[in-house]
Amino acid sequence: MSPHESDRRHIERQIAYARPIVVLLALIALLEQTTYSHAYRTIYFLIGYFVLAVLALLFEQMLSGLTWHLPLACDLLALGFFMYLSPTTVPAWFPYLFVCYAAGIRWGLRVAFPLASGLALLLVMITAVKGDIHWMRVVAWMGLVGATLAAGGGGAFLGDLSRSFAAQNELLARVSSTMQVDQGLAESLRLLLEELTQAFHTDGAMLVYRDSDLERIFVWQLKSGESERLIPENLPLTRADGFLLDDLDATICWNSLVGAGAGFGWDRRDGRTLKTLPRLPAATQQVLALRSFLSVSFDQMGQPAGRLFLLNGRRTFRREDLMWFERVARHVGPSVENIFLLRHLRARAIEGERSRISRDLHDGILQTLLSIEIQLDVLRRRAAASPEHAATGLANLQQTVKNESAELRHMVTDLRPLRVQSADLIDLMRGFAERYRNESTLALDVLIDSVELHAPDRVCREIFQIYREALNNIKKHAKASHVVVKLSQDDSRLVLVVDDNGEGFSFAGRFTGDELDRLRLGPISIKERTRTVGGVLTVESNPGHGARLTIEIPLG
Repeated sequence: MSPHESDRRHIERQIAYARPIVVLLALIALLEQTTYSHAYRTIYFLIGYFVLAVLALLFEQMLSGLTWHLPLACDLLALGFFMYLSPTTVPAWFPYLFVCYAAGIRWGLRVAFPLASGLALLLVMITAVKGDIHWMRVVAWMGLVGATLAAGGGGAFLGDLSRSFAAQNELLARVSSTMQVDQGLAESLRLLLEELTQAFHTDGAMLVYRDSDLERIFVWQLKSGESERLIPENLPLTRADGFLLDDLDATICWNSLVGAGAGFGWDRRDGRTLKTLPRLPAATQQVLALRSFLSVSFDQMGQPAGRLFLLNGRRTFRREDLMWFERVARHVGPSVENIFLLRHLRARAIEGERSRISRDLHDGILQTLLSIEIQLDVLRRRAAASPEHAATGLANLQQTVKNESAELRHMVTDLRPLRVQSADLIDLMRGFAERYRNESTLALDVLIDSVELHAPDRVCREIFQIYREALNNIKKHAKASHVVVKLSQDDSRLVLVVDDNGEGFSFAGRFTGDELDRLRLGPISIKERTRTVGGVLTVESNPGHGARLTIEIPLG
C-alpha cells in the first residue's frame, strides 16, 4: 500500500470509529434531557443507528483491502430524521458536528462550510419552533446561530485540514516516486514535471539546471498532456540570467507579466518579502508564451543549483500555492540531486573506462603493431641477402601476432556486459583466476570465506568487475609476483580485499576513495564502480613493497 493510500485509509478509519461514539453521546444527551416515555421513538432510532454504525465499522475492517466506507449521505439523512423525531435539539449537536467534520474530510471546506451553515440555521429554527427559546429573544437566537455555525464550521475546517494533509502527502509521495534511478534522468524529470502541472493546474512546467563542471545551462520543458521523451536545451552560462532570474534565493510568483505586472515573492533564506521581483527577459517570455508563472530553487551539495517553474496557471496563483510549491521543491530536491549526481558519476565512470581502454590499446596492441611494422621493414630489406634470417623473423612475428590476437580477444570479452548473480560470483571469480594464472607468471590465491553469497545482482556484477580490473592492473603495472584476493560476507556487508607485493602506487599511506579524488590519485574506474553500489574504497600503498585495495559494500 502506498503512503498516500495509507493516509486516506487512516482518515476514513477515524470517521468510522467516530460515528458510533457520536451516536452514543447523542443517546446519552437525549436520556439526560427527556423522560423515556416522551422520546422512545428517538431512542429506538439512535440505538438502531448505533448498531448500524458498529456493523459498518466491522464491515470496513473485513473489507480492509477495498476502499469501501459508509456514504456520508446516510449520516445526513440520519441527522435530519433525528432532528425531526427528537423532542429536544441539544442531542442533535453531536451528530451535527460529526457530519460537518466528515463533510470537511470528504468534500472539502468549500462544500462543508455552506452545508454547516444550512444545518446550523435549520437546527436553530427547529429549536425555536419546539419552544426551547422564545422568538422575542433575538440576541440569544442570533448568538445560538453564531455558536452553532462556529462549531459546525470548525468541525468542517478540521476535516478539510485532514483532507488537505492527506492530499499533500499523496503529492509528495507521487513526486518522490518519479525520481527512479533505473528509468534515467530524462524520464524521471518528465514524470516529475507532469505531476507538478497536474497538481498545480498549469499549462506547463520547466526545470533549469546549472552544471558548474560543464559551465552550461540545461533546460527541460514539458507542456501539459505531452508524453514524449524530454530533450534538454543546452545553453551557455551567459544565458543564466534569462532562466535563473539572477537570484537563485528568490521564490517568485508572477500572476501577470503585462506592463509593470502583478506578483509577489520572498527570499527563501529568511522569508523576507522582495521589494523588487526579478522577471524573465521579454524575449524568453515570448518564446515560452508566458502569461504567469511560479518559480522556486532547488539545491545541490547545499547550494542552489537550478530552478523549477510552473508556467501559465489556469487560475490566479495565491501565496499558499507558492509556499506549497516551495515545500514540494525542498522535498524533491535531494532526489533530483541524486539523479544528477548519478548521471555525473556515470559520465565520469564512462570517461574513466574510455581512458583505461585507450591506455590499454596504446600501451599494448598499438605498441606491438608499431614494433611489427619496424621488424617487417627490416626483414623486407634483408630478405634477399639472408632468407634464413627472414624466415626466422617471420616466424617470431607470426607468434607475436598470435599472442596479441589472444590478448585483444580477452579485452573484447572483458568489455562485454556481464550478467552476474550471487550464485555465480564465486565460480566466475575462480574461473577468471584459473585463466589469469595460465596467462601470467603471477602466483594468485583467491580466498573466499563464504560457501554461498547473498547480495543483489548489481553488487555482484560490480564486485566481479572490480576484481577483474584490479588483477589486470596488477599484471600490467605492478610488477608483482604474488597476489592474494579475499572475499567475505557477514550480515551487514560484503568485503573484497586485493593485496599484491608489487611496486605499489606513486603515493604512500592509507586513503579513502574521497581522499584520493581530492588528490586526483588512484584507480578512477574502481572508485566509481564502488560508489555506484554505495561502497567504500580504501587504498593502502607502500611504494616498492606493494598495495592493498579494500572494498566494503553495505548490505540490507
